[in-house]
This record gives sequence, structure tokens and C-alpha cells, in this order.
Amino acid sequence: MTRTHDEVGSLPRSKSRPSPSHHTPMSAASGIEGAISMLDGRWKLVILFHLFDGGLKRFSDLERAIPGVSQKMLTQQLRQMETDGIVTRLVHHQVPPKVEYGLTEWGHSLCPALDALLTWAESGPKRP
Repeated sequence: MTRTHDEVGSLPRSKSRPSPSHHTPMSAASGIEGAISMLDGRWKLVILFHLFDGGLKRFSDLERAIPGVSQKMLTQQLRQMETDGIVTRLVHHQVPPKVEYGLTEWGHSLCPALDALLTWAESGPKRP
């Protein structure tokens, strides 16, 4: 099969940096690799779906809501998403310490994309 052009025009533009009007297959692949690496991790997508309601969640609430995740892993995944600018961490200086997590505006903008991905996955062939 032959391509008639080398541009992929249907990918959304990023608000965070200026981008050319179209991606080449190489730039699209590189861009998606970067995006996937920010979401790569056993628990990151599960955490995101728990935070999509827009409110802040205490660490202990997330821990209870996600059975099977260890404290260490939950902390690690949240910190990585905080570093990437997806999650915000709010520390209340009190005894005992209270830490809440929420999505940044940019993190919340993932909701429609992940919802579309979920819809796409549900419409595919059923796995055995």
C-alpha cells in the first residue's frame, strides 16, 4: 500500500507548545511515545479515573479505592504524575499530616481522550 502524502493531519494540536499544522509519521510517533510514557505504569490510569471527578482526594481515599496497590507504588505513581504536571499535590500542615491529590487543568484535559480510548476499546472484538 502506498501513501499519497507524509503528513498525519488528524492528530490534535498541543496547547502547551507551538506545533506545525501537521505531524509527519515520525513526529507523530515520537509525540505519542512521549504521551504514553507519562501514562505508563500499572496504576496511573486507574488513579486518573478516580481523580476525574474534579475534586481532591486524600491519599488514604485513593489507597482504599484501588485494591491491590501498595502505599509505595501509589506514592511513586502519584509523584511521577506530579512531576509530569498531570497531578497536583496539596499538603495540609497539621498533625497527622493530610495530603490531597487532584488533577491539574492539563491533567483534567486528558478525560475526553481517555474516555474516547475506553469507548474504542469497548467497541472492539471481545477477548477470550
